[in-house]
Amino acid sequence: TFARYTERTAFERPLTSGVAYAVRVLHSEREQFEKQQGWTIKRMDTLEQTPVHKDEYNPEALEPSPIQKEYAPVIFAQDTISHVISIDVLSGKEDRENVLRARASGKGVLTAPFPLLKSNRLGVILTFTIYKTVLPPSATPEERIQATDGYLGGVFDIESLVEKLLQQLASKQTILVNVYDITTSLHPISMYGSNVSSDGLQHVSALNFGDPFRKHEMRCRFKHKPPWPWLEMTTSIGILVIAFLLGHIFHATVNRIAKVEDDCHEMMELQKRAEAADVAKSQFLATVSHEIRTPMNGVLGMLHMLMDTDLDVPQQDYVRTAQGSGKALVSLINEVLDEAKIESGKLELEAVQFDLRAILDDVLSLLSGKSQEKGVELAVYISDRVPEMLIGDPGRFRQIITNLMGNSIKFTETGHIFVTVHLVEEVMESIEIETELSSENTLSGFPVADRRQSWEGFRTFSQDGPACPLLSLSSDLVNIIVSVEDTGVGIPLEARSRVFTPFMQVGPSVSRMHGGTGIGLSISKCLVGLMNGEIGFSSFPRIGSTFTFTAVLSNVGSSTGEHINQQINNQSNSVSSEFRGMTALLVDPRPVRAKVSRYHIQRLRIHVEVVPNLNQGFSRIDSGNTVINMVLIEQEIWDKDSGLSLFIDKLRNLNHGMPPKLFLLSNSISSTRSSFATSGVYTPTIIMKPLRASMLAASLQRAMGVGNTWNGHNGKIPGPSLQKPLLGRNILVVDDNSVNLLVAAAALKKYGADVVCVDSGKKAISLLKPPHKFDACFMDIQMPEMDGFEATKRIRVMELNINNCIQHGELSAELYENVSDWHVPILAMTADVIQATHEECLRCGMDGYVSKPFEAEQLYREVSRFFQTASSQTS
Repeated sequence: TFARYTERTAFERPLTSGVAYAVRVLHSEREQFEKQQGWTIKRMDTLEQTPVHKDEYNPEALEPSPIQKEYAPVIFAQDTISHVISIDVLSGKEDRENVLRARASGKGVLTAPFPLLKSNRLGVILTFTIYKTVLPPSATPEERIQATDGYLGGVFDIESLVEKLLQQLASKQTILVNVYDITTSLHPISMYGSNVSSDGLQHVSALNFGDPFRKHEMRCRFKHKPPWPWLEMTTSIGILVIAFLLGHIFHATVNRIAKVEDDCHEMMELQKRAEAADVAKSQFLATVSHEIRTPMNGVLGMLHMLMDTDLDVPQQDYVRTAQGSGKALVSLINEVLDEAKIESGKLELEAVQFDLRAILDDVLSLLSGKSQEKGVELAVYISDRVPEMLIGDPGRFRQIITNLMGNSIKFTETGHIFVTVHLVEEVMESIEIETELSSENTLSGFPVADRRQSWEGFRTFSQDGPACPLLSLSSDLVNIIVSVEDTGVGIPLEARSRVFTPFMQVGPSVSRMHGGTGIGLSISKCLVGLMNGEIGFSSFPRIGSTFTFTAVLSNVGSSTGEHINQQINNQSNSVSSEFRGMTALLVDPRPVRAKVSRYHIQRLRIHVEVVPNLNQGFSRIDSGNTVINMVLIEQEIWDKDSGLSLFIDKLRNLNHGMPPKLFLLSNSISSTRSSFATSGVYTPTIIMKPLRASMLAASLQRAMGVGNTWNGHNGKIPGPSLQKPLLGRNILVVDDNSVNLLVAAAALKKYGADVVCVDSGKKAISLLKPPHKFDACFMDIQMPEMDGFEATKRIRVMELNINNCIQHGELSAELYENVSDWHVPILAMTADVIQATHEECLRCGMDGYVSKPFEAEQLYREVSRFFQTASSQTS
């Protein structure tokens, strides 16, 4: 900004070679200053002693400035003298004297002539001191030194200055000019002109550069014979004009420098106002968030409670619609707040262990209803090389996937949406992964946008190496690449530049047809960046779009990994132990679709064999080499293969073993309403897509009569009608809002808990004074009189005092139910998702928090972390 400003206003200083600003830096501030600037303060005296040619001048090669009490490094400079940046003017003889005199006097001070840096031409520097505050004229030198902020200097190249003036006085005869510094009258210093002796016909004129301490003189003469008297008069007038011009220029320079100083103070004031406005905006968003989320918690909670009452079909439909609209509003609020946190730089990622495949299953379950309504095939494939457990932020990763898949479903009416997850190394090692999806060989047979174009420009695939430099140095990092491919309407060419721009839609017609805020992709791009990844897309109108992003996650450590893998194996064994050793035959003519189906079936430890048609399928069954326990047929085969009846008849007439169970893989319920030609055991069991492990296991268990009658839905907690995991637990709920108390109490009572509700922090303190019967407490943060943070602090202090007294024998443990370490789990309930961060809750002594609006499952999931033993016994 300084360089551009001084360059554009250079016409107001026509005789200056450039303007620069040096800041005052004390020795105690030098190390921090150099880190902030990114360079070392350089010394000037070396160049003054041994000047170098301008072509050999290199500021990077200069020596660091020696240690001294203070420095004056140049931090801003006009482009014409940008080479002086980082040079300490206090380390130069002339500049040091100039700076010290200028700041002590408060006036402009001029140096003696000396060779300028780089050009080595003689010049002078006019220096002004910039003070932090406005000083009175009577200020002492010590007061001026203390108030000094920096130094503004104007460089005057004497040679070019005189040449410019002579151009304005061009005549038929050549005028010779000599300029001297006569501060020391006995030894004048030549600043400009030759040393040829004069014939005596010359005009001597005093020059005033604005510094009363230094004196200058200009001597002018004609090169040849003496001019006529009238020409001598003209020359004198010209010299007088030159003197006036110099005085005017220096006067204008002083005024302009003062104007620049005023502008600088005004800019600093505007910056302070902008920072205050940013803080006010964040506070406003936090307040609005709290005020909206609090009533929304009551609305959604009451609707959820209403769903559990006896309602007829229209009433249930009304309640579901209202509940869906409320959740959509909460989702919109979350997106707007995320965008606000991104702008303020307050968005941070967690680092916890999570199961990537479980997250993709959850997202499939969330979006399966919309895809089945449209008849669009929705599928996920995750490479076997991707670890089971990773460390990262599962919530934000789920948000990216949900945004991309949600957009695909929104803009896709026919065809498919296909999500693939690989390691980046796989994509870089094997070209098959990129080329296997040709226009003839895709999930649904529709052509798709080439996914390779979606990662063009990624640093990960460039020759410069991976986007994250730590990736090549640590084996604990996992770089994954995720592609979301659809066969939707595509993105017009003119709209591609604003795809990731916040609050921008492709066009007004798209906004009217599909809705949305237009910030989902913007937030996703920011989250990908926080994960040290990149995001891009490839799209063609009326063909579809493919979005691809990378993310750098951490691998689970060896010791922790063994424990986690054991938990995964225990969970998977409970579901898939009854399928272990079974063999399934998959009939699907499309290799990509068959690959996806085989991936999900193999997750249940079932061996899978794939054939493209029914004839090969029956040959494989009839061979008798391996017992086929189940046959899964794609609906495309069921609807179009004329040999279906013959295939079923052959299964009936098998002479060996038990006929395999028959399953039909379908995209939508409407497409399965055709009449089947068979009946009895050969009527197929319909398995609805998208496939995911839990749904597939439940369908196979019901059809084959193995396993438990209930299997969890995508790993979710069973409903309260099936078990009471919090039975016998006493929970205290603290909230000043009566509706929130009612919603939280009803949600916890569904899981069997005994709930006590109070409306203030003081009441909570009295109830939680040991000894008490409460197993946990949900504490609202924003309450009148005493907020949740203050109440929690006092509870922790009270518990600590009692624990210390029991340990030192000052109190009997029998009076406190033989408990020597009192610590009741306290979970914050907050609608303020900007200010009430997890770290702030922990600092106040809380054990976690839930955000409003909350659901029954969310409350149970948070509080059940403290009742693991009891929960496992109950289950």
